[in-house]
Amino acid sequence: MRLIQHCCTALLALTCTAAVASADQSSMESKVHNAARELMQQYSIPGLAIAVTVDGHRTFYSYGVASKQTQQKVTDETLFEIGSISKTFTATLAAYAEVEGKLSLTDHPGKYLPELAGSAFDRVNLINLGTHTAGGFPLQVPDEVQDNRQLMDYFKVWQPSYAAGTQRTYANPSIGALGMITAASLGVPFASALEQQLFPALGMRNSFVQVPASKMAQYAQGYNKQDAPVRLNPGVLADEAYGVKTGSADMIHFVEANLGVVKVEAKLAQALQQTRTGYYQVGAMTQDLIWEQYDYPAPLQTLLDGNSSAMILGSHPVTALNPPRPPRQAVWVNKTGSTGGFSAYVAFVPEKKIGIVILANKSYPNEPRVQLAHLILSELAH
Repeated sequence: MRLIQHCCTALLALTCTAAVASADQSSMESKVHNAARELMQQYSIPGLAIAVTVDGHRTFYSYGVASKQTQQKVTDETLFEIGSISKTFTATLAAYAEVEGKLSLTDHPGKYLPELAGSAFDRVNLINLGTHTAGGFPLQVPDEVQDNRQLMDYFKVWQPSYAAGTQRTYANPSIGALGMITAASLGVPFASALEQQLFPALGMRNSFVQVPASKMAQYAQGYNKQDAPVRLNPGVLADEAYGVKTGSADMIHFVEANLGVVKVEAKLAQALQQTRTGYYQVGAMTQDLIWEQYDYPAPLQTLLDGNSSAMILGSHPVTALNPPRPPRQAVWVNKTGSTGGFSAYVAFVPEKKIGIVILANKSYPNEPRVQLAHLILSELAH
């Protein structure tokens, strides 16, 4: 009788546990659905793809359409432009090249681009290029720079506004240069290095710099702030700075690789870890190799400030971390990305093994992306 009672009690406990888990899941889904619908309505977003991971268990939420014209539904395979989140792949490739012994992040550009030897540009190191601390590049490559020859001429005569390592000025030319240098160290074009080496090594089979004809049907149509249809018109250094197109399934896989819950080969795992080395402190934010991180738990307002237009468009004094800070677990790691017709955000917390990807085919501000991610990850962390 006692055995039967014990079994019944155990069965009841399991049933209750399953019921609670089911209720929690239902509550979570309801919150995600409501927040996503509100976001889409407020900013007239045609399509939204959200992916969440909890200790390697993924959940996908797909809303709306990839194109207003075709009414094709968004899925976890729909390709979105991710803008500056592309920079995290450039950083990963650079760290991977370092692990492979192809370059050192303490090197200077002239070692790989000899025509820049002796220039002011050659006085910065590769860490400066990957942390926005080279000395004051503009956000974008100047309009008059239309090809690589002109780009090299621009780098030759560039003069810093600040000493290297003293100010953070978010910029495409510097991370773009790191991508060029990394490709040179590997002896292949940058796009080929991503598409033929890094993406396959990461297990990302639906990610591209140049979307192939066979995948164009999956490529979402983007819409600008005026709701006009637009797609990326790539300029010089687009591949290296903002040119990746991918889906929520591949991006959450990338997050899981960074969290260490999916297996990649040892050198690549080491490279992923190295991208989260902290090099500079900028207020509450620690600048890693492209990734930006905050002590966890991170207040929402702190994240909003760190991802604000003021942080992106201005120059901010930094404090060098000497020695650099090894990767930490109790941190919120994030990156925003935008193009003229797409908006994206990715965030993860290594300690909790949780992460999120938010992709949209509409240009809208950073702040609501961060708010949505903070809402969802805060629920998951409980």
